[in-house]
Amino acid sequence: MNRQEVYDFIKKKKIWYEITEHKAVYNMQELNDINLPYKEDDGKNLFVRDDKKRNYYLITLKGDKKIDLKSFSDNYHTRRLSFASENDLINILNLKPGSVTPLGLLNDKDLKVTFYLDEDFFNGSGIIGVHPNDNTATLWLKALDLVSIIKEHGNQVNIIKIN
Repeated sequence: MNRQEVYDFIKKKKIWYEITEHKAVYNMQELNDINLPYKEDDGKNLFVRDDKKRNYYLITLKGDKKIDLKSFSDNYHTRRLSFASENDLINILNLKPGSVTPLGLLNDKDLKVTFYLDEDFFNGSGIIGVHPNDNTATLWLKALDLVSIIKEHGNQVNIIKIN
């Protein structure tokens, strides 16, 4: 799905959403320069793979948090993790660097990617901000709706505590 297809899909689902258009951003630092309506609910996304390139994971955490991949690997019993390649990103999620988002899982036809979502997105407003498969906008929706969409697509979803 491209950006417009994501918007159409969300509208068809009849779930609450807002869109913030902005310049292209490639990392969380660049996003700090943009006036976002729910800044504390913006998601940071890491597309990683194990050392055998057999298992792929998308980890989404609050934008102000950091994650230790070694600890994550130990806690969730994966092999050693590193960032997936640009080719993997394109071939599996049909995304370009800087556009990684849980909504990219809707392009994962073979259901290769396991999704891990920080439980803190369910606290407070319950809102999460993610790219609509394009890094020139942020799509705000309820974290519960995002989880429902991903589960319905067929990817495994894990809600986890990330300190």
